[in-house]
Amino acid sequence: MNKINNSKIETLLKKVANVRALQICSLNIKTHQNPIVIEIFIKKTNGDDISLDDCALFSTPASEEIENSNLLNCSYVLEISSQGVSDELTSERDFKTFKGFPVNVELNQKNSKIKFLNGLLYEKSKDYLAINIKGKIKKIPFDEVLKISLSTLKD
Repeated sequence: MNKINNSKIETLLKKVANVRALQICSLNIKTHQNPIVIEIFIKKTNGDDISLDDCALFSTPASEEIENSNLLNCSYVLEISSQGVSDELTSERDFKTFKGFPVNVELNQKNSKIKFLNGLLYEKSKDYLAINIKGKIKKIPFDEVLKISLSTLKD
């Protein structure tokens, strides 16, 4: 079997994605399967959610580009999907959507032993994150916050 040039395939598919205001988040070529599987995770460059139609509309031109490039001389399956919803909050939209939801906040405080705080998402400003911990609002400066993610409630 010929060596598959992942970077050439990725470059090709990025062009197809860019034309459609899409971005490739990850590309995984599974050569150990027969036929090989090309797994592509896409997202919209404007941050909107990816629909099934978006995946379908990307699939045909992506297939055609791969065929026309002659980079693969074997049969393959193209799997297009979105990354889905991450539990990490990053965008302004995330913070509005999940206000009042339980969150875990990972801290990088050098002077404190506290690494994690749990509470209800209260507010995000440009300087700080505020969470409600048992009825008390705690403001955490953003330079101390490493990661904010939705909490999965455990019994």
